[in-house]
Amino acid sequence: MHDLRAIRENPEAFDRGLTRRGLDPLSSVVLDLDLRRRAAQTRLQEMLARRNEAAKDIGLAKKEGRDVQPILDEMAQLKERLPQVEEEERTLGAELDTYLASLPNLPADDVPEGPDESANVEIRRWGEPKPIANPKEHYELGEKLGLMDFEAAARMSGARFTVLKGGLARLERALAQFMLDLHTAEHGYTEVAPPLMVRDNALFGTGQLPKFAEDLFRTNSDHYLIPTSEVPLTNLVNDQILDTEGLPYRFTALTPCFRAEAGSAGKDTRGMIRQHQFWKVEMVSITAPDQSEAEHERMTQCAETVLQRLGLPYRTIVLCTGDMGFSARKTYDVEVWLPGQNAYREISSCSNCGDFQARRMKARCRMKGEKQTQFVHTLNGSGVAVGRCLIAVLENYQQPDGSILVPEALRPYMGGLERIGMNV
Repeated sequence: MHDLRAIRENPEAFDRGLTRRGLDPLSSVVLDLDLRRRAAQTRLQEMLARRNEAAKDIGLAKKEGRDVQPILDEMAQLKERLPQVEEEERTLGAELDTYLASLPNLPADDVPEGPDESANVEIRRWGEPKPIANPKEHYELGEKLGLMDFEAAARMSGARFTVLKGGLARLERALAQFMLDLHTAEHGYTEVAPPLMVRDNALFGTGQLPKFAEDLFRTNSDHYLIPTSEVPLTNLVNDQILDTEGLPYRFTALTPCFRAEAGSAGKDTRGMIRQHQFWKVEMVSITAPDQSEAEHERMTQCAETVLQRLGLPYRTIVLCTGDMGFSARKTYDVEVWLPGQNAYREISSCSNCGDFQARRMKARCRMKGEKQTQFVHTLNGSGVAVGRCLIAVLENYQQPDGSILVPEALRPYMGGLERIGMNV
């Protein structure tokens, strides 16, 4: 949500941010709605004040022996008009709130400008891709091992689902446990086991609703399956006033995520890249406003450390204005090398949302000894997507005989197993 006062004071900056996002300048629309609502509020306040004065005038008129009928007639008119003005004020307020809620966050000043992913900027790389003769993609490797079954998943659930078995099921579990241990023991995150179903207010708070309703799975009890644990983790502070001395809060969680992938028809239809259900380790930070930029760099490093420990080459890019998510003001994507695709693919996206989500959630903080509050800043990042990390391990550690070497960092979680072969 946007700061209405800031739009009033500097509409040019608001329009400039929207233009960088590829949108038309819209401050005039916002300010027109705001002006009409404030005018309705003023009329309502004046009418309520006059009603109170008229009640006093009746008593005074009776005391002085004057005719009270004109005052009674005026009060009758006020009584008739008040509900109309109240409804007008409510309608304009709801229209303004709905309009503001539909607009994305404004990009930070240092975000590169561009229309789409072609304008993203690479800022660093780590690791060198190993030469692999005739590298296979993960689904070829998994199916040949007999440990990845898309047909069985399709029979029971349809497209974009996978059944993992044996060594690959255990490898997925090992990856998740490794990430959780790393983030909690070394990176200072508090592990959380959150609800997997939330109500619409939680999704509104983090920006998934109302704009992205088609990407969500809704139950018949008016709950939604979480598309990412960013939603419940960030909402741990909704409608709260936090003590800045306790910030930043850092949360991590391993959860399944559920996405309809409504806009991805024809994209990544083979394999596990884009699924309706997948596991992800998420990182969320809640900070004071002056902490969020440093926290953003730190969070991105935490995601990168996962790949470094696993020996997976990657590159980190900063997304341009046209490629950022709805709630983000700045985003770093970490892309892991997939030799089977001969390409880098996203495995983590770390975003600083500033106070955008906090305004929607009414999440504030207060400095010690001060009465005035300010909105917190929220950040989220994949730490990392477990399924995509499994893909990266399979493709980067594939052997000529089709087996998969287990990265050393994962062997303690695999009972010492060094290699996954046929039906192992």
